[in-house]
Amino acid sequence: MRAPSENAEILLEWYRAMGVDETIADETRDWLSEIPRAEQPLPKGIDVDANVNRKPLTRERADLTHLAAPTRAAPVELPASNDVMAARELARSAKSLEELRALLESFEGCGLKATASRLCLSRGSPSAPLMLIGEAPGKDEDRLGQPFVGRAGQLLDRMLAAIGLTEADFYITNIVFWRPPGNRTPSPEEVLVCQPFVERQIELLAPRIVVFLGNAAARQLTGATEGIMKLRGKWLELPGHPGVRAMATLHPAYLLRTPIAKRLAWRDLLAVRAALDALDGRS
Repeated sequence: MRAPSENAEILLEWYRAMGVDETIADETRDWLSEIPRAEQPLPKGIDVDANVNRKPLTRERADLTHLAAPTRAAPVELPASNDVMAARELARSAKSLEELRALLESFEGCGLKATASRLCLSRGSPSAPLMLIGEAPGKDEDRLGQPFVGRAGQLLDRMLAAIGLTEADFYITNIVFWRPPGNRTPSPEEVLVCQPFVERQIELLAPRIVVFLGNAAARQLTGATEGIMKLRGKWLELPGHPGVRAMATLHPAYLLRTPIAKRLAWRDLLAVRAALDALDGRS
């Protein structure tokens, strides 16, 4: 049996994982006990407070041979909503990265903005030859208003420094620009409404190479269906952006959880460094 203190630590860890970062009262409150019972009387013979004798559950496997095998639905492409169409029009109107940021500050088409602290668009140089694209801001990014500034971002900076790159050499963003509550995965609708602004950033920055940090960004912007382990380390096409070379690699947050995979990401970054050198005529 665990000690009470150990149970409390486990509970606090679960709260943190679920995104709970503050308390709203000094004492607990049983909200369920305050739900009023229905005024309508229940049918005769039914007592909600009585214990009902039920047959205990067993671990025996049910006979499902008479059921048909499940079918998998084909992927459905979400239709463009009014918010997505407004985002496309707004993104096209931006003549610079600074103007794009100003437009996003006033954009109300993404529901994540209502729960985030601030816009988290980009960091790095607007004239960088290398663009990196991740998935979504986290707690530290939401607090500071910049992508990849937490533990994962610090690891990424060290990895880029190891191949001789600083913030003057890269520009980094995400496929959504506001932190999802509790660090949940962004919904397809949230990604779609932000995508025109991602695409416009690529157009305005005109990078030589784009690196996708993780599966979400790679699949969203290339249309690939493979997992990150099959995508990583390969040169990919970036639809709508001819002449831009693209590669997917492992997300630094994954590398923190799986340090042995750093060797794979290192190979990817060496390939990116070699490609940058070749474009500069250094090889």
